[in-house]
Amino acid sequence: MISVNAEEATFVAPSGVAFEPLTLNQSEVVFKQSSAKVDSIDPVLSASYYPGGRGANKLIIYTPNFGIHTGTNEFGTEAIVTGNIVTSLSGADSTIPANGLVISGHGVAKNWITQNVTVGSKVYVDTENRTITVYTTSDSFSYEAKSKIFEAQSMIDYYKNRMLNYNSKLAENHIQVAENYLKIAENETRNSVVLKQYTQEAIDEANMAIKTSLPYIDSELKGVWIRPTETSREQIIATLDNLKANGFNSVFLETYFHGKTIFPSQVMNKYGFTVQNEIFQGFDPLDVWIKEAHKRGIKVHTWFQSFYVGNQSPESNPSSILSVRPDWGNKTKQYANSSRPTKSLSEHNGYFLDPANPEVQEFLEELIKEIITTYRPDGINLDYIRYPNATAGNDMGAWGFTDYARNEFKQMYGVDPQTLTVSDVQWYDWNQYRRSNVTNFVQKIGKLGKQEHVYISAVIFPDIASALASKQQDWRTWSSNDYIDGFTPLFLTYDSKMLASMMNDVMRVKSPRTDLYAGLFVTFMGGASEDLIRQIYETRKMNANGVIIFDYAHTTPVYTSTLMASAFNSMKENKNQIAQTQKKKRSFRKKKNPKTQQEKS
Repeated sequence: MISVNAEEATFVAPSGVAFEPLTLNQSEVVFKQSSAKVDSIDPVLSASYYPGGRGANKLIIYTPNFGIHTGTNEFGTEAIVTGNIVTSLSGADSTIPANGLVISGHGVAKNWITQNVTVGSKVYVDTENRTITVYTTSDSFSYEAKSKIFEAQSMIDYYKNRMLNYNSKLAENHIQVAENYLKIAENETRNSVVLKQYTQEAIDEANMAIKTSLPYIDSELKGVWIRPTETSREQIIATLDNLKANGFNSVFLETYFHGKTIFPSQVMNKYGFTVQNEIFQGFDPLDVWIKEAHKRGIKVHTWFQSFYVGNQSPESNPSSILSVRPDWGNKTKQYANSSRPTKSLSEHNGYFLDPANPEVQEFLEELIKEIITTYRPDGINLDYIRYPNATAGNDMGAWGFTDYARNEFKQMYGVDPQTLTVSDVQWYDWNQYRRSNVTNFVQKIGKLGKQEHVYISAVIFPDIASALASKQQDWRTWSSNDYIDGFTPLFLTYDSKMLASMMNDVMRVKSPRTDLYAGLFVTFMGGASEDLIRQIYETRKMNANGVIIFDYAHTTPVYTSTLMASAFNSMKENKNQIAQTQKKKRSFRKKKNPKTQQEKS
């Protein structure tokens, strides 16, 4: 028996969780043990500008005392611990279990979690010495395999009860093989190598059961956001062929980003701006993308960075939008009297346009109209359709203090908004003024879309309270007034439970007439490939209209092969895969212990 003892802890934590001394079973084999220094337990948010109070390279422990969620961003990783056992892995803003904790890390700490923590790992936190120890044992592997078998069976049962002609044969074969491997492992307690081999085999088969549980649904949008790098027709065709082969039926093509268009634009030329992104000069990629995509039955939505113009300094880019028109740039309250636009420190030092300025709105509307009338895309996907992110470091909402906005607001309400604070009554009017600027633009583009029979969607922040408070994004009004056809929120997590919670936040607020396409961040965050299946499963249970993966550059063959295992594969039955799993099942009758075979030879 291995016992892990600790000195008396001074930290008050829920009983029965990973803060108590950990005792491993007598028959349990420890394959790996790793410890690390904890930087903070339940950090104080007022002392940090970082999301969730988690700074660079920090390893943080969150308990129920901290709140419901960790509040972290997508640049780390997290493990959810119930009792002493890791029950799931997540990417950001995880739900903190009532009888457990969340291990969260960024940078170096993220790497430590990735290398040492898996589902089923056992955890002990020594609060006295501020250390965490993680054990990967034979029970860990068994726990992971059993939980995944149960998960796959739940998916199968769900579709059996709801879909006629649902074919569960392949997934059930994988479950049977996984269970057979587990039986071998459970009977082998003397040889740790063999035990580990077969429990890992069981996990692999359980993962395949998850990946093959979801049926193909023809009506579902299967999309991906793409920032194009292709500079020739041949390269675009190769990418589209790859997309078609991997089951995608829609692309959200970044067409206007960092204040530049991928196509030669007459509107940009009219205003004296950079006519076309330099890497595409002499070539019109948008024309090729749309025509070749349509040949393959793939729809193209042009992804459009509305009020964001990139992080390149206007001074170093003479024909950029803010170099030519510095008065169009958004500014914070602190720098309201500066002649230069303000950089958004929380958004990669990027620059934004002022939504209040009618010249800005007129320019963007002209640009979108040029795209629609010249190229006839299937849709326009509005991104950055908001004010810059307001953080505690800039007085929560201290954006939009441009000369135009200040003068107009003063004419309307008799006060310069720069003199207001968040405690003033008229701060509400200032918020409403800024939100209405964005909403007015959305209404214009929605009307244009209806006139031209082009689908208009928008990237939104799922939490309506946060969207209103820190981005001045009132998407509830857009939906209730039918200004827009669909939402494409980015869900910055690879935890399926967190995704479901965030989706529910949107579903309960939006109008039923507004479509919802779930933006999945699993590939960008480097989540497990089966996490992608879990998330698609959740979106289907909530009747989403489809999924969009962010983004193509990170959707590697590991992920596409997972999608094509079943969910994105239009073939009704993969006979080769079924034959392979049946062969594995038969092989168990003849299987010998590898150690015995070696002794015979």
